[in-house]
This record gives sequence, C-alpha cells and structure tokens, in this order.
Amino acid sequence: MTAPDSGSYAQLAPCSVHEAPALTRSEARTRVVIGLTAVMMVAELIVGWWTHSLALLADGWHMGTHVGALGITALAYWYARTRAGQTQFAFGTGKVYALAGFTSAGLLLAVAIGVLIEAVGRFITPEPVQFAEAFPVAVLGLLVNFVSAWILGDGGHSHSHDHSHDHAGHEHHHHDHNLRAAYLHVVADALTSVLAIAALLAGRYLAWTWVDPVVAIVGALVILKWGFGLLRETSRQLIDLDPSTRQRDQVKAAIEAVPGTSVVDLHLWRVGPKQLVCVMSVASSAPLSLREYKELAVKAAPIDHLTIEICSG
Repeated sequence: MTAPDSGSYAQLAPCSVHEAPALTRSEARTRVVIGLTAVMMVAELIVGWWTHSLALLADGWHMGTHVGALGITALAYWYARTRAGQTQFAFGTGKVYALAGFTSAGLLLAVAIGVLIEAVGRFITPEPVQFAEAFPVAVLGLLVNFVSAWILGDGGHSHSHDHSHDHAGHEHHHHDHNLRAAYLHVVADALTSVLAIAALLAGRYLAWTWVDPVVAIVGALVILKWGFGLLRETSRQLIDLDPSTRQRDQVKAAIEAVPGTSVVDLHLWRVGPKQLVCVMSVASSAPLSLREYKELAVKAAPIDHLTIEICSG
C-alpha cells in the first residue's frame, strides 16, 4: 500500500444521511400515545366539569401539560425527519432530539414544582376529596398511562440495553433523549396516579386526609429527580460534552495498537441517537490506509462521521 505523505490530510466520507427505522417507529408510537393521553385529558375535564370535581379538573389540566410535552416530542421527530437531507445541518438533525428532550425536561420540572406548590396549599387549607368521582377516573388514567408506557418503553426505556453486544462500554450513551423525555412524562403521570389512588383509599377508609398532600410531595420529588437527570443528559449533548471517556480511550487504544502509531489529537462528540463524530490526528512511521484506520475506529465506537489527519515520518 502507498503511505500518505508527511503531514497529509484525509477525510473519510461520512455515512449517507437517512432516517433510522427505529426513530420512525418511535415517532409512530409517540403519536399513538398522544391520542390516548388527549382522549383521557378531555374525559377528565368533561367529567370534572359535570360533577364539579376540582380534583378531576386539576388532573385533566395536569395531563394537558403531558400532551404538550408529547407534542414537542412528535414535532421534533417530524422536523428532524423532513429535514434529514438538508446540507444546512452539518452533522444531520440528530441534535433536534436532544433539544426537544431538554425542553420536555423543563416542562417535567415545572409540573413537579406545580405539584409541590399545590401539596403545600393542601396542608394549609385542606379540601374534601370527592372519592366517588375521582377514584374510577384515576384508575382509568392509570391504565392509560400503563398502556402508554408500554408502547413507548418497547423502544424507549429498555433500548439502553440493546447495544452491549455490539460495542463494549456504550451502554447508556445511545439514548434517544426525545423518546426518553416522552417516556418519563408518561411514567411520571403513572406515578402520580398510583399515589393519588393510594391517597384516595387512605382518605376513604382510614380518614387519613393528610396522606393526599404527603404522597403528592413524594411524587413531586421523584419527578424532580427524573427531570434533573434528563436535563443534565440533554444539556451535555447540546454543548458537545464528551459523551464517554471510555469510548474515547477505546478509540485511541485501537489506533495506537498499530505498531509505531500514536494519536496526537482526538475529539469525540455526540450529534444524535447512536451518532458519534470523531476527528483525530495520527502520527505513524508506517501509516496504514484510511480504510484500515476507519475499520479500527468504528469497531471501538459507533462512529458515524470520521475525519483523520495522518502524519508520517
């Protein structure tokens, strides 16, 4: 093979831009969940207005915030899909998902804070709970949330374990943050439904009216934890924070395993679900071909765009 000249620069052509089937399925699942959640929201608002149940009205508007968050998820999928081939996006539209996830995380935090404020208010001025109207709708809402979580979790939450067989050390770094945000909103709503049912039963049969605000505070704190976690992960991708020191070290080790080769500069960052960009400078006394370097790098990490500068001496 012919080695590159000293100080030569070469770029490997990136993979062609295409819409991943997994993301297309995620968009379809999100639309189904939006429909289920919207129907449940309307039902709660109508029944709440008809029975004069403030609890149902409040839960209906609360579910409306989740419809809005799921709408952001669906909008992000549509936007990224319809603009996937546009050259204005240097590395594709993958970061649209992270941006949507970041926005949804903010909404999740807002919902949790709202629940906290309402719970504190219930401590100060307790209100009678209309068990007969609230309980059946709360149970129905929980069933809808379970179905929605199952639909989204089929390719959202559980997918973080799917990559361990392909690339060692890549677990928890391929999240579709957009889908994960939708999943967390549904799970958060399911959690509040479970806690609400527990509080309703305690108030009905044990006369423990204090349970209602207590479980609301517990649920809000859990949702806050989830929201901050999602906010942290999505913000890291948006500011191009190195997604995994282990992945970076694996790429470097794979290249430097070639005798007489050293990596003098290496940058690795995430631009979308399962999409990494890598730029590196390699110094070698007997450099390999670009194709060989590419094969070594992509075996170490799921790199979608790879640029290599080779210096021989």
